[in-house]
Amino acid sequence: MPTETLSQKEIEDRLAELPGWSLDGDRITRTYRLGDHFAATALVVHIAQIQQELDHHSEVALGYNTVSLAVNTHEAGGAVTAKDFQLAERVEQLSESHAAV
Repeated sequence: MPTETLSQKEIEDRLAELPGWSLDGDRITRTYRLGDHFAATALVVHIAQIQQELDHHSEVALGYNTVSLAVNTHEAGGAVTAKDFQLAERVEQLSESHAAV
């Protein structure tokens, strides 16, 4: 069963509920700042765990004290779907326990 893409309005409405997230082309994105490199690395490991649980993976970039995500759904031709927001919401909840801003 194919995953349905979200309309521009649906994307905008959902982004309004996720401060810090934005639409960049055909992906939703967010960069988190953390205290240091070890804290950023720990967040990446926990994001990977969530991605495995959801069977939905994003592009993750690790910097010295930053973690950036870019999320879209490959099986929907690279469009934004509800699966992307499910992942973003889980990461957003997780980021609080890592003191990520």
